[in-house]
Amino acid sequence: MAFCLGLAMMSSFAAQAQEPMPLALKQAIDLSLQNSKQLKVNRARIEAATGQLKHALDNRLPDVKVSGAYMFLTSPNIDLKTGGDGGSSTAFPKPNQAMYGMASLNMPLYSGLKIRYGIESAKFLEKAAEADADYSKEEVVLNTINAYCNLYKSISAVKLVRENLNQSQQRDKDFSNLEKNGLMARNDLLKAQLQTSNIELALVNAENNLKLATVSLNLMMGLPEQTDLQPDTTGFDHTLTAETIDSYEQQALHNRKDVEALGQRRKAAGAELNAAKVEYYPSIGLTGGYAAGYIPKLLTATNIVNIGVGVQYNLGSLWKAKSGIATAQANEKEIAASQEMLNDNIRLQINKAYLNFLAAQKRIEVQGKSVINATENYRITRNKHENNLVTTTELLDANVALLESKIALEEAKADIVVAYNSLLEQAGILTANQSAK
Repeated sequence: MAFCLGLAMMSSFAAQAQEPMPLALKQAIDLSLQNSKQLKVNRARIEAATGQLKHALDNRLPDVKVSGAYMFLTSPNIDLKTGGDGGSSTAFPKPNQAMYGMASLNMPLYSGLKIRYGIESAKFLEKAAEADADYSKEEVVLNTINAYCNLYKSISAVKLVRENLNQSQQRDKDFSNLEKNGLMARNDLLKAQLQTSNIELALVNAENNLKLATVSLNLMMGLPEQTDLQPDTTGFDHTLTAETIDSYEQQALHNRKDVEALGQRRKAAGAELNAAKVEYYPSIGLTGGYAAGYIPKLLTATNIVNIGVGVQYNLGSLWKAKSGIATAQANEKEIAASQEMLNDNIRLQINKAYLNFLAAQKRIEVQGKSVINATENYRITRNKHENNLVTTTELLDANVALLESKIALEEAKADIVVAYNSLLEQAGILTANQSAK
């Protein structure tokens, strides 16, 4: 009984595993963000930047050093003269071991603000790493949308080609009956059968593209490669509208995370420049120490305590610090120039993405009309063919044109979704837009 129940459960699970997994776009994005390898790398980089910040903060804490030693001594030959000329000698202890311990503390009081600028630089670099991660998140979201749309296009192509193949195979049967009854030339039947073979090959290619699109999206989402997916197609029929180019450019300058990351790195470069300049200043610290020693039969020393203020100044900084300052200044200039280049690239990218979106809108309109025209053309051509007014070649050409126009329309529906989201990504608002849905 238990065996039968287990077998029934396994059969039920197997049947469920074969059913396509319904997948909404937002669900695909969430899974991709959870399992993205790139985001895991970025999280590690943030942790490293946080570690650098903690190290910079720890520089404000005192340095405490403890040392000690135990030493074995050989028997020394010591002749200590206590009298005058050639006087008598005194026996001296012969220790064979010695021990000592020392503890020292150094608390920085002033280091020319070098510690402060080091902390500032580390904070800015940590924020830059976080901004890099957010920028990568936008890329992950866009890549997922691309993969999702490719899956939709592949599924649509397979569906349309299969429908066309069924129609073509039925047409072959009809033509074969006509040819047997002497109502159609064998050459026309062969032309129809040749087109059916071409459609079968097209279906093989479409199914291969579907498998690759499925594997690609599954890998992004962290699912098993062969998971069968069923995307939600309702979102591909919505009308998408865009704002003005100027609006997207302004949003990009305020919202793009690569702009923010570069800005944080420029601030870090400024802090590093200030840190290089403080090499000209001395360091002041509070110092303290404790020492104790013991040599058997000879010496016992305890409570040797010292405390004071130490000043350190490297005279070599007067001529060595200039090179460090020059390097920091060059780094700051390079980042400033990179910011200007990035701003120009953003404007170019926004314009390109905006034009691509307008082109995608126009393509939707054109392909919609093409499907209507191709459908009517095929209907008229088929009617004429039934009345022997057009050739079989013209009928087959009309059929191919109808199939291509339908596939092109489905691709256009997916392409406009990609184009719109690419525009949002270039403006730096893609993740926020997806979160708001």
